[in-house]
Formats: sequence, C-alpha cells, structure tokens
Amino acid sequence: MSDSEKPIEKQEGGSEHINLKVVGNDHNEVFFKIKRSTQLKKLMDAYCERQGKSTTSVRFLYDGIRIQPTNTPNELDMEDGDSIDVMVEQIGGC
Repeated sequence: MSDSEKPIEKQEGGSEHINLKVVGNDHNEVFFKIKRSTQLKKLMDAYCERQGKSTTSVRFLYDGIRIQPTNTPNELDMEDGDSIDVMVEQIGGC
C-alpha cells in the first residue's frame, strides 16, 4: 500500500471508531473511543477498573435496554456521542 492510499483509507475509516459516554449513578461521566466492531465487554471492563467496581455488580444500559458483553456498537446502532447508563445491580422485589 502506497503512502498516497493511507490518508484516503483513514478518512473513510473515520467512522470506524465511535466516541461513547458512560454515565454512572453518581452522574460521573467517562468517555471511551472504540471501534464499532469491538465487543462492549472491553469498554465495560475498562469502566469498572477505572471506577473500582466489579463487572458483576453493575449493569450497562443503552436506551433502557441491557447491554450484553458480546454486543458491539454496530449491533446496537450506536452513534457517535451516545450515552451508556450504568446502574448498580439490585436484587429483590416482590
């Protein structure tokens, strides 16, 4: 691949990455830039590590729907700048 082809590929691949905002219960915002084809498990693990939380103690929601670790931004039709909400898991209820 010649050098003249690389900038064109980067321009076309500009939509390959997506910027996402993860918002916790404390309204703390953490920003991530990931590839659209990357499984969201990577983002979830990074968020929990930064916040000192266990991945089993929180739930990630996008538009009110729980995100599975195997989901990708492409599968969920996410757009640049979208928000993911993080909720503490609650057990109980009658």
